Amino acid sequence: MLPLLNATLNTFTFIFLMGALLAILKRNITVHRRFIYAAFTTTAVFLLSYVTFHFMAESTPYGGGGIMAGIYYFILISHIILAAVIVPFALMSFFTGYKDLRSRHRKWVRWAMPMWLYVSFTGVVVYVMISPYYSF
Repeated sequence: MLPLLNATLNTFTFIFLMGALLAILKRNITVHRRFIYAAFTTTAVFLLSYVTFHFMAESTPYGGGGIMAGIYYFILISHIILAAVIVPFALMSFFTGYKDLRSRHRKWVRWAMPMWLYVSFTGVVVYVMISPYYSF
């Protein structure tokens, strides 16, 4: 059940980030902040669930072949790398926004938002692609 929960949390994170982006484009800072807080909350719960799952279960190998295996591993590897890279960008974006340092916040967010959107979206794609091969 945890992989499905993780995919669900990633889906909500993606939706919340899109809501935050749309809100800030409309210059609605209050709604933007609420969506960002929601995205950080779902990401934090995801992290706890993800670590719990990987502590308790063995890795599941991808069972597909051919071009789909290449696509899967490209998405998986880029997802893993950017998931690690995004952490300082997301934290700096959050704290500069929280402190209302708008010019610095915009500089961080230019990089953080596309990466975070990509990571949350590809997390769901990885789940969809690997879920037929789960043995539990």
